Amino acid sequence: MTIGIGTIHCVLPTEPTSVASLPEYAGLGEEEAEFVQGSGIATVGVLDGRSAGDLALEAVRGLLARLDEDDSGAPRRPDTLMLVGPRAPDVLLGSDVCRIQADAKLDGAFAFTVDGLGCTGSSAAWALGRDLLLADPSRQSVLIAHGSRPTGLDRVRHPVTVIGDGACAMTLVRGGRPVLRAHRMETDGSFHDLFRVDYKDVPYYEWREECRSPDRYRFDLALHSRMRLGRMVDEVLDEAGVAKDDVAATLMQNVTASAYQFYASLLGLTVHPVCNEHLAAYGHLGAMDVVLNLDRLLARGELGRGDLVLVLNNSPVAAWAVTLWEV
Repeated sequence: MTIGIGTIHCVLPTEPTSVASLPEYAGLGEEEAEFVQGSGIATVGVLDGRSAGDLALEAVRGLLARLDEDDSGAPRRPDTLMLVGPRAPDVLLGSDVCRIQADAKLDGAFAFTVDGLGCTGSSAAWALGRDLLLADPSRQSVLIAHGSRPTGLDRVRHPVTVIGDGACAMTLVRGGRPVLRAHRMETDGSFHDLFRVDYKDVPYYEWREECRSPDRYRFDLALHSRMRLGRMVDEVLDEAGVAKDDVAATLMQNVTASAYQFYASLLGLTVHPVCNEHLAAYGHLGAMDVVLNLDRLLARGELGRGDLVLVLNNSPVAAWAVTLWEV
């Protein structure tokens, strides 16, 4: 039995906003301004008036509409709904994912949230979705959704990236393509408090993301990522019985242009240009990045059946994931 992708639907702005026109840009310090200018991000998506949950719901509705129009015989109503947790939930104590379930009329689905993994949450979700389908023959389709919004008002996340708005939804089904061939993921709890937002003692409009140690992010976490991702790539390829030369394309999340150079040099794998294109146009879209990059790569028609796509994903919490897909 193979598990693969059924459908992907992404929500993106039609008119990106230049980074230089963001409200906080004029107030950046010299170091922060230099970081933004060298990030490779020219514009970001701004979808005002909508929360992360609103955006995720829009993506889910768009995907369900496409399923209703599909006459291939694929399952039309997912029986599992996974929300990849946003940077900040819409409500405390309540349930964002159950709100999406209710508004999308997915009454028969079991809904839950995958949280605490940052950008890597999407990779963890599709691995978990694959496992759920393999473990329970009664399940037919797993729907994964995510909405990207900044934590507070500011989009510049120094020293990491610049945040854009967007949302994605995707299904995993038996016999879907691309097929999930191999997967690895790991976390390191010692970095759990590297980034934080003091949300209890200040109002929402004053929320600011704090990095406790930029040097620890730039050097210690980078070193860990270098060691782990290098090993994890080797493990994934070994499990699938293939070599790096067999990989047709490599994708990763969109954080900065320099990150592509770092990992390409480290791993000996060229990051596909579609990643840089999306980084420049939309900024960092959190856990949506790799879903968008995979969807748009497949739409280009560059790959044929049987081609292999390697997807790398990591986040500052710190979490790492490597997935091998077969088109």
